[in-house]
Amino acid sequence: MESFKKVISIVTPLDKVNVDTDQIVPKQFLKLVQKSGFGKFLFYDWRYDQKENVKSDFILNDSKYHGSKILVTGDNFGCGSSREHAVWALQDYGFSVIIAPSFADIFFSNCFKNGILPISLDQKIIEKLQQEADAIEIDLEKQIIKTSSEEIHFEIDSHKKKILLEGLDDIAQTFQFKDKISEFEKKSTLPPIL
Repeated sequence: MESFKKVISIVTPLDKVNVDTDQIVPKQFLKLVQKSGFGKFLFYDWRYDQKENVKSDFILNDSKYHGSKILVTGDNFGCGSSREHAVWALQDYGFSVIIAPSFADIFFSNCFKNGILPISLDQKIIEKLQQEADAIEIDLEKQIIKTSSEEIHFEIDSHKKKILLEGLDDIAQTFQFKDKISEFEKKSTLPPIL
C-alpha cells in the first residue's frame, strides 16, 4: 500500500445519500480475483444505460471531473453489503479521498485497509465543498482541507492516520511485530501445528 500524505485535486460532487456498495460496484462485476480492474465498473448502472451507452447526465461522465481524486458525497456512504470491491473500484478509478457526513462502518474500515482516506464532515461543509470550483488540498499530516477561501480541520483516529501516512496494510502492520512474534514462538510450549 502506498503512503498517503497530501492530495490536491478538484472535487467530484456526488449529491446522493445512502449510496450502497451494490451501486458503487454492481454484483455482476465481482468476478475478478485481483484488486485492480474494478474502476471501469464504478457506479456502472448510473454511468451507463441498458445498452451500455454513456449517460451524459451522470457526474462521472462529465469530462470536467476526469482525473479528480476527491469524491464529496452524501450521508451513509458505502452502506449495504460489506464488499471490499466497492473500495477497490473507487481506488482503481482514481479516488483517494471520500468526504461525506457519515459512512457505513465496514466500508469506512475497508477504506483505511486499502489506502483511501474517508473524512466525515458536517453537512453544511459538505455542501460548500460540493460547490467548490477550484482544486482543494487535503493534508493528512496537518488534518487540514484547504479551499480557495478557508481551511477546514478534520478528525481522524491516530492509528488510522499512522497506517495511511506509512502505507501499512494489515500484513505490513503485522510484520512490524515480527521479532516479538518470533520470540513468542520460541518460548511457546505448544506443539507445532501441522
